Amino acid sequence: MTNPPFGRVLTAMVTPFTDTGELDLDGAQRLAAHLIENGNDGLVISGTTGEAPTTSDAEKERLLRAVTDVVGDRASVIAGVGTNDTAHSIELARTAEKNGARGLLVVSPYYSKPPQEGLLAHFRAIADATDLPVILYDIPGRTGVPIETETLVRLAEHDRIVAVKDAKGDLAASAQVLACTDLAYYSGEDALTLPLLSVGGVGVVGVPTHLFAEQVGRMIGAYLAGDVAAAADLHRGLLPVFVGFFRTQGVILAKAALRLAGLPAGPVRRPLVDATGDQVERLRADCAAAGLTL
Repeated sequence: MTNPPFGRVLTAMVTPFTDTGELDLDGAQRLAAHLIENGNDGLVISGTTGEAPTTSDAEKERLLRAVTDVVGDRASVIAGVGTNDTAHSIELARTAEKNGARGLLVVSPYYSKPPQEGLLAHFRAIADATDLPVILYDIPGRTGVPIETETLVRLAEHDRIVAVKDAKGDLAASAQVLACTDLAYYSGEDALTLPLLSVGGVGVVGVPTHLFAEQVGRMIGAYLAGDVAAAADLHRGLLPVFVGFFRTQGVILAKAALRLAGLPAGPVRRPLVDATGDQVERLRADCAAAGLTL
């Protein structure tokens, strides 16, 4: 796919909070502007890395409005609207459309473990609710249920279901869907971005891309230009952060890295806990190994 629907390098943006745990809208705008000025084609707001499970609907709306106001037409702003309640997800989707989102990220319903027919009904209902394009988020390690290949093929028939954020870790299954649909596949696992490109993926929705978007963009660009050796070298150089940002829960270390870089982040919300001193030092070393001194 020469023209992926949302660009190639997207960051699942953290939600900055103040030191007292309130939503930091000024910080969110400064961070969003920094990200798109430093290699990101798009931002995902209120995803898992945005701590969506612990932000209210009102906070999500205010956050999205603030980010779309500062980003304008410079990048794609995607709103995370997936929940384990179809009606609630539809409500969030309609609110996101009203507040300027360019697309919707919809994770599989979690905990309730619906059958595949339930997934079909859920995703189709949300896609029917607005005029926005939809990215399906397939992450069975968190949701408990994969979106099976046949289900993805059937969902691809919907005009507004255009992409998948793929965190299933099954390249054979991804290749099978890519072979028989027009879905754009974005890696949801940073370390698998290059392998996914090799079977037809178009880019990444990343977390280390908070600080390493330019390098990831060069890796993707090298691969697409046919310089596989250069892409592999860049991939190997980024492995310390592809692994390091996830030595504990990704939000925790993403916010720690941003604080080290002097960028807005603030604390995490419970039940998450902020990085320990040892974790921060290990993260600092991982970033240095990938070429960034913090």
